Amino acid sequence: METRTDLTLFAEKMQALKSQIRKIIVGQEQAVDLVLTAILADGHVLIEGVPGVAKTLLARLVSRLIDARFSRIQFTPDLMPSDVLGTTVFNVKTSNFDFHQGPVFANVVLVDEINRAPAKTQAALFEVMEERQVTVDGTTHRMDPLYTILATQNPVEQEGTYRLPEAQLDRFLMKITMGYPPVEEEVEVLRRHQQHAAFTRLDDIQPVISHDELLQLRQLIDSVIVEESLLRYVAEIVSQTRNSRAVQLGASPRASVAIMQASKAYALLQGRDFVTPDDIKTIAPHVLHHRIILTAEAEMEGYTPIKVAQRLIDKVEVPK
Repeated sequence: METRTDLTLFAEKMQALKSQIRKIIVGQEQAVDLVLTAILADGHVLIEGVPGVAKTLLARLVSRLIDARFSRIQFTPDLMPSDVLGTTVFNVKTSNFDFHQGPVFANVVLVDEINRAPAKTQAALFEVMEERQVTVDGTTHRMDPLYTILATQNPVEQEGTYRLPEAQLDRFLMKITMGYPPVEEEVEVLRRHQQHAAFTRLDDIQPVISHDELLQLRQLIDSVIVEESLLRYVAEIVSQTRNSRAVQLGASPRASVAIMQASKAYALLQGRDFVTPDDIKTIAPHVLHHRIILTAEAEMEGYTPIKVAQRLIDKVEVPK
């Protein structure tokens, strides 16, 4: 099947993004591709990993490469919802109440260690993640169409973490897990730190894509073709999560839409304007595994959501 959409500008911008990312991040190519896929698909991203694997660095780097308003929120146990959303303050001069915007008001927001704050503060993000708006004291404040949240979290088994509620996890298009690098990549990290000349600092990185260009690239997703058989393939994959004996809570139709949109964005990253079964198989585990809850028996047997999601995907017959 031949490409019908001109992807020249898209390819140039993606190549420039990846080139800049490689100057800072060693390896983690799958994580980089998935983050770019989620941003192109107009979705929020949750990046999980143990401390020190460059989760925050990747999120900060990607946001720096986009010429848009950026803010960072460090979630802590004592953080209050008003610290995130903003607060209304009485103005003595005008005898009126003025709204002071919180750090959530930006185009790209990095929420660092999102599971270090209690549920009350996490819930402050519910409305803005789903509807791209914030309501404070009865007044609704709309966000920019580019609005994207990049969140990081430590594994829930670590000390001082709070499990994210299912409703919030479902608002993330993808959950990306960053693991330890292979030995060769870690050697390269050490080499770059040893040779300062070859080590590019984050402050030296300049934006390579503008606010309007990114919105323009997002519109290309509408031109990506998904055949009817692949729509059924996606629906059957998600249906498997609802019928598996290893899963207590399956994925909702929102997961089906997320897989379709993310697969279209991933296809564009591969230089195509049509989706293949391999695109769906690559994307689906990262869209599903944070949306399913395993049964106690499955967890006792050592299964993890990502492994179960992968097994359920493999059970569905791939369209010809």
